[in-house]
Amino acid sequence: MSLKDKKLFLLDMDGTIYLDDCLFDGVQEFLESIVKKGGKYIFMTNNSSKSTDAYVEKLAKLGIRASEKDFMTSVSATIHFLNKAYGKGAGGRLIYLMGTGSFEKQMREAGFNITTDGSPHVEIILCGFDRELTYKKLEDVCKMLTEGLKSGRKLDYYATNPDWVCPTDFGYVPDCGSMCKMIETATGRAPYFIGKPQPDMAQLSMNMAGFSPEETLIIGDRLYTDIACGLNAGVDTCFVLSGEGTLEDIDRYNVRPTYIFDNIKELHRRIENETR
Repeated sequence: MSLKDKKLFLLDMDGTIYLDDCLFDGVQEFLESIVKKGGKYIFMTNNSSKSTDAYVEKLAKLGIRASEKDFMTSVSATIHFLNKAYGKGAGGRLIYLMGTGSFEKQMREAGFNITTDGSPHVEIILCGFDRELTYKKLEDVCKMLTEGLKSGRKLDYYATNPDWVCPTDFGYVPDCGSMCKMIETATGRAPYFIGKPQPDMAQLSMNMAGFSPEETLIIGDRLYTDIACGLNAGVDTCFVLSGEGTLEDIDRYNVRPTYIFDNIKELHRRIENETR
């Protein structure tokens, strides 16, 4: 199926449609064209540090109207994953959460038993992109993982996403993957990452919107998360060079996108040319 026939567009945000508070050129027109032809777009982000309400507000400031149903976040995927793996609310298991207050609030509202204090009763450790990270949190996680191994009680350990960095207007800051790497270096334990590149977020989005993999296109600036997610979900992918990823990363990660464009504006131009 060609680009002009795609109906569902799953868009990464940071580095793909904006950078900090700067919307990339051509994004507004691209989104309007999707709606005009009867398609749908969903913003699909690995960032667990913000709620969908915060993203709705952020996009509104950038001139994009959106509602909560237009988003699929790694928090949504985490909630779905834990409910499926353990039963609703993870069966009441005590979860230690290393993340932002927003992440904690979303998990509590979804019915999970959350603590932010190290406890011998913790059964699951869950980490996210933590813009409120403290050394105490890192120490808590390391202590629980290490003591669990010593006692033969291996705690289940998950993280929302494996992204190494998060783009900013000045460059990059460490993301969840880098934070978990510190913990792995200290304890020898690596988490199971729930968000992209796992296929769950793409599959949940397609089910929610009612479109097939053939009708869907994933657009993102990271090969090892965005594009790999599309490959794992059997969906065509578009790699944009407006964020973290570079052409050299294709060989580095051995991940081959279906399409490559400099930015969203170039993708939109290609679709418009195919339509004529």
